[in-house]
Amino acid sequence: MGRSIAIGDIHGGLKALIELLEKIKVRPEDELIFLGDYVDGWSDSANVVSYLIELAQQNTCIFLRGNHDDLVYQWLKTGELNEKWLEHGGQSSIDAYRNFSSEEKEKHIKFFEEMFNYYIDKENRLFVHAGFTNLHGPDHEYHDTGFYWDRTLWEMALSLDENIKPGDFNYPKRLQIFDEIFIGHTPVTRINESEPVKKASIWNVDTGAAFKGKLSAIDVNSKEIWQSSPVFELYPREDGRN
Repeated sequence: MGRSIAIGDIHGGLKALIELLEKIKVRPEDELIFLGDYVDGWSDSANVVSYLIELAQQNTCIFLRGNHDDLVYQWLKTGELNEKWLEHGGQSSIDAYRNFSSEEKEKHIKFFEEMFNYYIDKENRLFVHAGFTNLHGPDHEYHDTGFYWDRTLWEMALSLDENIKPGDFNYPKRLQIFDEIFIGHTPVTRINESEPVKKASIWNVDTGAAFKGKLSAIDVNSKEIWQSSPVFELYPREDGRN
């Protein structure tokens, strides 16, 4: 029987991704759920996308849309340049695509277009890059952008009184819809953690690979965790998003 494995934000760190998958010893029957933000950071952003396209030919892969993925997609599709994006890793993606042909870029555009905003598995677990805001669940959202930009779901989990339990009157409705939620988007290094962190029913798998942290993965059933080397050590001549 295959494993279901959630993989955190990669941010152009192809060397870390390859190392991580080798540690996991990925088998053909495994389901790999990528939580978004494949680009913007280290110099291999475009190469990460090419690698993932090939990986999906051999393994069952679920690719969720991250905010950085949407920004790169908009640039590839329309040439739109967002100044804030350029300040937060966008320039590294522009540089990474300099030697890519129009045909290769079109394949990547298709990859970005086919991503999912969220994924719900058979065990009623939600996988989403950032979060959702509608109290009735992601199916009832009015705008897609919250799935890959909103941080309030994680902020709520961090601020929740640990004495409040599911079923209590004041327990957040958003946290009662799913048995577990797996996210990325906000590095747990901000709360001085280095491995995936669980708060309430939410697992945050972003361990700061874009900065000084490692790239992480978690078996969503057994909760076994795998991590790469600190990504900056694999790209010693680069600054990432620092």
